[in-house]
Amino acid sequence: MAKLMVLTLLGLGLALFRDHRASYLTRLNAFREVTPVELPNCNLVKGIETGSEDLEILPNGLAFISSGLRYPGIKSFEPDKPGKMLLVDLNEEDQTVLELKIIGSKFDESSFNPHGISTFTDEDNTVYLLVVNHPDFKSTVEVFKFQEEEKSLLHLKTIRHKLLPNLNDIVAVGPEHFYATNDHYFTDVYLKSWELYLGLAWSYVVYYSPTEVQVMADGFDFANGINISPDGKYVYISELLAHKIHVYEKHANWTLTPLKSLDFNTLVDNISVDPVTGDLWVGCHPNGIRIFFYDSENPPASEVIRIQNILTEEPKVRVVYADNGTVLQGSTVASVYKGKLLVGTVFHKALCCEL
Repeated sequence: MAKLMVLTLLGLGLALFRDHRASYLTRLNAFREVTPVELPNCNLVKGIETGSEDLEILPNGLAFISSGLRYPGIKSFEPDKPGKMLLVDLNEEDQTVLELKIIGSKFDESSFNPHGISTFTDEDNTVYLLVVNHPDFKSTVEVFKFQEEEKSLLHLKTIRHKLLPNLNDIVAVGPEHFYATNDHYFTDVYLKSWELYLGLAWSYVVYYSPTEVQVMADGFDFANGINISPDGKYVYISELLAHKIHVYEKHANWTLTPLKSLDFNTLVDNISVDPVTGDLWVGCHPNGIRIFFYDSENPPASEVIRIQNILTEEPKVRVVYADNGTVLQGSTVASVYKGKLLVGTVFHKALCCEL
């Protein structure tokens, strides 16, 4: 009887394991291959070799790029070097990369590990850059003031909070006010891996201000990119392993109400919003297993999608660029400026194309 019970439990365990494995592979889109979609006149941005995980373009064409992300379980080509913030002027025909100098005695550059970024421009045209940072694989938000003439970042503040334990991306709505995604619920590395494997969908979005911090949306299977509509009325959230982008209505008290969701055949990462048209540009991973289990012989592909009229009943979704990894590996973000498309990656290069 005891042996029968043990065998029954083992059988149930194996069945559950097989079910979860199948679900895990489906969520990672493990079997998808990419059909290339090319753009004319694409060039790799010189000077970016270790990632361009997130980027933000100012109205004057200056693009901030976070580079050198070290993230548990993800490939890094320079795991022993700190990350950096880069600046590219998209008005230049042949873009050159400048590493921004960080000024501030209380900021530890040796542990700098930048992830998602966002800018906020004040009424006096002061540009604030908010950066998700993972010093020692923890999570903080670093608040900088951009000093354009000096091409430097003045460090103003480090933000930590118990509701910001696993930050991924951020969208600034003030100099120290933002929405941010936590891509995991647990902080322990072992529990994180099981959370990911089992698809617990416990990650969440937080609103932060100096006087109020609150969870505004939850139940995500790896909450990833986040951004806001040009009129500030809607917040967009990408759910990486559910292959969805969610649209939330933002209220005056900063709460969010779910409005609609869009499904995709790709893992949606960071979201950029065209300030003029309101179109969404999304960096995607067609096959997520190649991101989490890197093989240089079979590298992760890249894909960029454009979503027009997302608030209507029939949004227009189009793959603008796709590559099987021979040119660009692991695209995470894409943004446009005056007919140019800038595409960033989690640990690889960056690409600039003419649209």
